[in-house]
Amino acid sequence: MQENSLVRAKAQKPIIIEVAGEPLGVVVPNADGYRFLAVKLPAFAIDGQHFASIEQAHSAVSRAVRESGEQAA
Repeated sequence: MQENSLVRAKAQKPIIIEVAGEPLGVVVPNADGYRFLAVKLPAFAIDGQHFASIEQAHSAVSRAVRESGEQAA
């Protein structure tokens, strides 16, 4: 039997962060802003970090990718 008064929490949809057209992770909204979850190796350096905005997260991912490329060279 299904409960009619059950209130479901509104799902927080992740927002994809791309650099140069390549998806590197997602940000998930939370009470303090956004939490970054990496899905590609160059972005794992900042996996789990919190950001106040999507733009700050994107900048951090871009820096991580750039630094990763510099270390590989």
